[in-house]
Amino acid sequence: MSKRTMIHEGKAKIIYEGPDPGTLIQYFKDDATAFNAQKKDTIAGKGVLNNRISAHIMTKLEGIGIPTHFLKSLNMREQLVRAVEIIPIEVVVRNIAAGSICKRLGLEEGTYLPQPLVEYYYKDDKLGDPMISEHHIVTFGWADIYELEEIVSMSYRINDFLNGMFAGIGLKLVDFKLEFGRLYGDYGELYIMLADEISPDNCRLWDAETNEKMDKDRFRQDLGGLVEAYQQVAERLGLIPKGGIIQGGNINEQLAAGLGEIENELARERRLRSINKPKPQKPTKV
Repeated sequence: MSKRTMIHEGKAKIIYEGPDPGTLIQYFKDDATAFNAQKKDTIAGKGVLNNRISAHIMTKLEGIGIPTHFLKSLNMREQLVRAVEIIPIEVVVRNIAAGSICKRLGLEEGTYLPQPLVEYYYKDDKLGDPMISEHHIVTFGWADIYELEEIVSMSYRINDFLNGMFAGIGLKLVDFKLEFGRLYGDYGELYIMLADEISPDNCRLWDAETNEKMDKDRFRQDLGGLVEAYQQVAERLGLIPKGGIIQGGNINEQLAAGLGEIENELARERRLRSINKPKPQKPTKV
């Protein structure tokens, strides 16, 4: 394999320069982190499962008109994605109270919210990803009001779709985190698209009957069985064979390598909707 140029290494992924202009390779690591990386571990196979789950979900979202950066899976750990300018905002959509909102507002975990709640966090690990408001976002120029309107609209649509998809396989979508990026066209047009990943690493998923946690809270709360829970999510989605691809902490490389590739054909064909605002007109003299 020829040496590749690393662009960025995060807590769960490594981003490499892509084979073509405007593309990147997203590599999913097995690293598990929590509490802003204060807690760390390596869990064999986590990256393989997240890669496959996220590729599947991104493709499904593209099918309902949500533009995403995902283009296709390359192998069991890597994806080809569009290079976008990441907006430094983490958007959290909550359906059921869990995690930080319970501590902040004194809510009991598991309380259903009257309506989906959208929260914003400034994406900066050094600051601990502080919670911010729409006014912070616009005031500091992290996104303008047109971009923010598009982001919120897409977030609600994603929530509606994911709620139905997970309910269909016996899971509750408690909450999830989204990231978005800007893509600039050849003529200066601006597009907003979904970036990063959607997997049990950034979605809280509970079993619909037992409320068993099937997400990274198993690592955060020392519940154990994280990779088994992720495998069960992938199995229910029909992405891996029954029995999984990881047994006894070891990946069945042959089985994993034989999984079908996921390609986002719509991403190449879709005519994106520009959110460019019209240029201000000079006032006419009367």
